[in-house]
This record gives sequence, C-alpha cells and structure tokens, in this order.
Amino acid sequence: MAIASSLFRPAETLYTRLTTMLNKGQDIMLLALRLYWGWQFFQTGKGKLMNLDRTIEYFTSLNIPLPALNAVLAGSTECIGGILLLLGLCSRVVSIQLIFVMIIAYLTAELETVQNLFMNPDEFTSASPFLFLLTSVIVAIFGAGKFSLDTLLANVLSKRTKS
Repeated sequence: MAIASSLFRPAETLYTRLTTMLNKGQDIMLLALRLYWGWQFFQTGKGKLMNLDRTIEYFTSLNIPLPALNAVLAGSTECIGGILLLLGLCSRVVSIQLIFVMIIAYLTAELETVQNLFMNPDEFTSASPFLFLLTSVIVAIFGAGKFSLDTLLANVLSKRTKS
C-alpha cells in the first residue's frame, strides 16, 4: 500500500501545481472575455440603435411582434449590457438579460439552425449568436472575476459592514 501511495505522490503534486496555476488564470480569462465580448455587445447594440429603421425592418421580416419596441429593447440591452459587461458591473444580472436576447436571436434569425442542432451542431456553433451566448453563460455562472467593478464594490461593502 505504501509503495502505491509513493508512486502516485509525484503525479498528485504535479496535478495540484497545475490546477493552482490554471486557477490563477481564471480571473484573467474572465477579464479578457468580458472586455472583448462586452465591446462586441456594445458595438452590435449601438449598430441596431443607430440604424433603427433597418433593424425594425429586419425584425419585421422575422415576424417578431412589436418590431419597433423589440428593436429598441434588443439594441439597448446589447449596448448598455455590453458596457456593464465590459466594466464587470452587475455582471451576472446583465448576463441573464443578454442570454435571453441571444436565445431570442437564435429562435428568430437562426431558427433552422436550432431545429437542426443535433443533425448539424457545427452550424449551431458557427452561428453569430453562439459566442455572445457562450460568453454570457460563462459570466452568469462564474461571475465577472477579480478584475471587475463587481469585486471592487463587494470589497468596499464588505469593509463598511465590518466597521
């Protein structure tokens, strides 16, 4: 038993070191995701709002009810949500809203892709909403990470309650 234990000890040490090192990269990865995709959400939302007539026309072609209202809501959610995501402020709450917008995008603009998800998964993952959706889900689950206004505010509030 002692021999088996001593054989696995180097592997266990290596694994522990590797996971410790990779865990330190989580916050940097979350920051990179938020910065890049927050900016992309902002740009996409701004584009919808700046070209509202075309967005309304496109939403009408997709048979989205109340296309003018939904164009403003989607554009505003992406634009404002993108800035908040980029800053890491209210990240989890805004991520849920962005997830909802991306699901609607899939169910309207990419409905055939969704219907063929299991027959052609590559088409689903290469559709334009996919990486937006994936990023939103990651931030909703893991939070914004250490390098965010969420963490800064939590630290400030924590110090205030201790005083």
